[in-house]
Amino acid sequence: MRIVHRIVNALEGVGMAVDSIKANRVRAALTIMGVAIGVFVVVAMSSIVRGINESFARDLEAAGPTSFYMYRRPISGFNACDGSDETCPERRNPALTLDEAKAIERLPTIKAVTAHRAMNYKFEYKDKSTNAGAETYTPNWVDVDGGDIYPGRSFTYAENLTGAHVVIVNEKLAQRLFGSSDPIDKEIKVDGVQFRVIGVYHYTASPMGTPTAAGGGDQAKGILPIETARRSLALYMRGVDFIVKPMPGVTALEATDDVTALMRATRGLKGSVKNNFEIVTQDRLLGIYNKLFGTFFVVGLALSSIGLMVGGVGVVAIMMISVTERTREIGVRKALGATKSAILWQFLVEASTLTTIGASIGLALGMGVAIAVRTAFPAIPASTPFSAVVSALLASAVTGIVFGILPAARAARLDPVEALRYE
Repeated sequence: MRIVHRIVNALEGVGMAVDSIKANRVRAALTIMGVAIGVFVVVAMSSIVRGINESFARDLEAAGPTSFYMYRRPISGFNACDGSDETCPERRNPALTLDEAKAIERLPTIKAVTAHRAMNYKFEYKDKSTNAGAETYTPNWVDVDGGDIYPGRSFTYAENLTGAHVVIVNEKLAQRLFGSSDPIDKEIKVDGVQFRVIGVYHYTASPMGTPTAAGGGDQAKGILPIETARRSLALYMRGVDFIVKPMPGVTALEATDDVTALMRATRGLKGSVKNNFEIVTQDRLLGIYNKLFGTFFVVGLALSSIGLMVGGVGVVAIMMISVTERTREIGVRKALGATKSAILWQFLVEASTLTTIGASIGLALGMGVAIAVRTAFPAIPASTPFSAVVSALLASAVTGIVFGILPAARAARLDPVEALRYE
């Protein structure tokens, strides 16, 4: 019977909350809006970050679960310095060379090494031109990338060796230069040099991409043989990096140990001398990535907390007014035998109803953003995790209880005789 009584009181509290909203539309709207904004930020960010996490994981999976990356020096985000040789001695590190890539590939634990260099060039076709990114690779790049080429094909080992003027364009670049027409076998200029289009690249993983992903970013890009770019486009080879793919069954630790030993021996590094190259495993890359998005999420939580705080202040204001306006009603209820706990429970339910309505609106908007992102960017499978839904509703209910406790306690403490006299 006690549980049934509580449920009846709760339903009464919900009904009174609705009546209070109708009677105080502006104040109620501000309260609901504050909570809705707070919940919306958390739900939207959780959905988007979850989608990007899945996309980024696909990037790494495309390269292979044990694949790792090599750089001349620590890349941005892995080390911090002011740019001078004194604080950044790795600026003097020798460049990674194609000969070193071939030497690494000969190791029994290594299956393939793809050399890569990103640049920016001017792409022209007839009267159309655009500045776009360019990814230059050795021919085995398709083994470590998550994209597809259709129509057309990738460049061959012979084309790379001879410096053939062939180029692959991604969807964005093809659309800018050719519109709806077929790009295959059309002649374009890359920084004034004639190239023939041999394929259209479609990126299927994350639109952010790993540091060496051909289609990373929602940008127009071209993909060229690295040797062609070196001979014909003055490619800056000092910035070349490697994607290293171990043999099946070989762990990343075993492969990185072998590569490190080979590179140190090749470069004549003594035992006490630090490596003059950088190896970045997928675990390390994920760590930096999670740290970056963790920062974004903390900012989102801060914004969400501000929204919930605004909503909480609104709850205090609207509930205080509600208590004042219903003083005689409270007196009547107490005179008829209502206990302090029953009055307290009723007003807490009313406060929680206000914040839960706001949370439901914010939740719906956040889920709408997830659907919009998933529709606009199919590579980001944004979805609202169940934990975010539960957390949003719980946070809103707790906000209503915490901020509603003061007016609820005030209502519960009212003297029935004084309350009945209230005008």
